Amino acid sequence: MRETDVAVLGGLSGITAGISSRRHYPDKKVLLIRKEGTVLVPCGIPYIYGTVGGPENNVIPDGLLENNGIELLKGEAVDVDREKKIITLKDGEKVKYDKLVFATGSSPMVPPIPGIDKENVFPVKKEFDYLSYLMNCMNGVKDIVIIGGGFIGMEFADECRKGRDVNITVVEAMPHCLQMAMDDEFCEDAKAKLEETGVKVLVNEKVESILGDGAVSGVKLASGKELKADMIILGIGAVPNTELAEKAGLELGFRNTIRVDRYMQTYTDPDVYACGDCAEKVSFFDGRPSGVMLASIATSEARIAGANLYSPTHQNCGAISVFSTVINDRAFGVAGVTERFVRQAGTSYIVTEAAAPDTHPGGMPNSTPTKVKLIFTKDTGTLIGGAISGGKPVGEMINVISACIMHKMTADDIVKFQMGTHPALTSSPIVYPIVNAACKAVIPLRGKQVSVH
Repeated sequence: MRETDVAVLGGLSGITAGISSRRHYPDKKVLLIRKEGTVLVPCGIPYIYGTVGGPENNVIPDGLLENNGIELLKGEAVDVDREKKIITLKDGEKVKYDKLVFATGSSPMVPPIPGIDKENVFPVKKEFDYLSYLMNCMNGVKDIVIIGGGFIGMEFADECRKGRDVNITVVEAMPHCLQMAMDDEFCEDAKAKLEETGVKVLVNEKVESILGDGAVSGVKLASGKELKADMIILGIGAVPNTELAEKAGLELGFRNTIRVDRYMQTYTDPDVYACGDCAEKVSFFDGRPSGVMLASIATSEARIAGANLYSPTHQNCGAISVFSTVINDRAFGVAGVTERFVRQAGTSYIVTEAAAPDTHPGGMPNSTPTKVKLIFTKDTGTLIGGAISGGKPVGEMINVISACIMHKMTADDIVKFQMGTHPALTSSPIVYPIVNAACKAVIPLRGKQVSVH
C-alpha cells in the first residue's frame, strides 16, 4: 500500500492545492491522484479550435508537479474509506493518507433534449483525446449550432469560424447572450461584435429537439424554426463531480457541491478538504450559496485549502465573480454585481461611467476605446461592481476592480488611486477611466443633485 501525508484528488485546482501544501508544509509528502493523462487549461478549450491550433498547445505540463516536489499517480479513485483513511483506485491500488483534498472539478451539463445522444453532438468535456476527436470531426462540417450563449458558447462561436468555411449559429434561451454575467449594454456589444464575423445569434429561443437519424442533421426550436446542423456543441454550464464524495459520506450542499467552511474544510470530516468546481461556494456580498464556476475561484480556493491542512492560515472571502472574455478582438470584463442584479434586489446604488482610449494620445498605434462602468452602494459609497470593454488592458483592469471590491474600497478611495501610466500602455492619467468613473460618484454620494453618467 502506498502512503502519503496529503492526497489530492483532481486536476487543475488539485495542482494548485498540492503546490500550496508543499509551500506551507515542505516536510509533508504530497500525492496527486488523477484519472486524466493530460490536464488542459480549461479556459483555453475554445481556443483549441482556432487561435492555438490544437489541444496539444493547451496543456499544463506535469513538470510543474515535479518542480514542486509533488508525486503524480495516474488512476481513477473509486472509493474513499474515511475511517481507515484509505483511497482505492480502479485498478485495485490503495493509498493511505493523513489529509485528503477533493479537487474533482465538474463535467458539462447535458440537458434532456430529445436526440441529445445523436452522433456529432458534443458536450465540452475537459478531456484531451475527446477534444482531439471533436477537432477531427469539425474538419468536415458545414453547419454548427452552439446551444448556449454564455462564455463557452460565445468563445466557441468566435474561434470555430477561424480558418473554416462554416456556418455557425448560437442559440440562447435568455433575452441576451452573456446575460448571467453582464449588463444589457455589454451583452449587446458582445453580440454585435460576434455578428460582425458572420455568426448568427438567436436569443429568446429554446432547442426543442435534435433532428437526424444516427447523426445530427439539424435542430428544431420551440418557436417552430428549424436550423441545419451537422455538428452541435453544448455550452450550457457544468455540474460538480461529487459522486465519489457522496459515496464517501461527505455532506453535499447547494447544487450537489461538497459543503465546506471558510477554511475549505468539509463539514463532515476535519481531515478532508475540498476546492474548485466540486466545492460549495458562497457570495462575497451576502454569504448566500453561489453557483459560479471559474478557474480563478478554483485556484484561490485551492491555495486556501493547501495552506490550511495542518494549521488555519487563510479564510475564503467568498465569490466576487470576476469574468473576462474576448469576442472578435473586443475584450469584456465584469467583477462583482451587475446593475441588473442590484436593481432587482432593491439595493440603493449609484452607477457611473467613463470612457477613454487605452493609450495617450489616442492616435497611438493599436489604440482602443475603453468603457468603464462602476456600481457603488448609495449609503456607504462602497464599490460593489464594475464592467469594462475595450482592448487587451481590460483583462488586468477588471482585476484591479476586483481587488477594490474585495477590500471594500469606496469611491473616495479610488479617486486617490495612483496609477502607473505610459503612452503606449495605458489611458492618460488625466482621463484614466476607472478613476474618472469614481470621481463622478463622489458628489452624488454626498447628496448633491448632479448627473452621474
